Amino acid sequence: MDDQPQVISDRHEMVRSMDPQVVPGIFVFATVPQIESVPDDVDVYSTVREAEGLSVVIAYDDAHRFGLTEPVKLGWITLTVNSSLEGVGLTAAVSGVLAEHGIACNVIAGHHHDHLLVPVDEVNAAIQLLKTLADQR
Repeated sequence: MDDQPQVISDRHEMVRSMDPQVVPGIFVFATVPQIESVPDDVDVYSTVREAEGLSVVIAYDDAHRFGLTEPVKLGWITLTVNSSLEGVGLTAAVSGVLAEHGIACNVIAGHHHDHLLVPVDEVNAAIQLLKTLADQR
């Protein structure tokens, strides 16, 4: 029996159902030459291969402990809607409302959910804006 939630591709339904949730912790981006450069006891939450190296998202405390200095401390918000990889408009709606209120937003698309990294001191404001946006759809 498949107990996976229904995949949603309709723009308005994705926004209405996004149910943003804060992931506990403070996170940072760092760049390393390769994944093996990250100590074994550091959890890597996301990676992206770029020309400059491997961008990783790790906990701030881990970055600080290993000298991977990055001044931008980020909070993590997961949009819990099971959005389709072919769905159009969720990222635009979310990043648009945050931009209108001067909140920087770095989006990571996962297979099942979208994730937002916003300045840690803006997490609560971002959550409220996203909930208001969802309620308006």
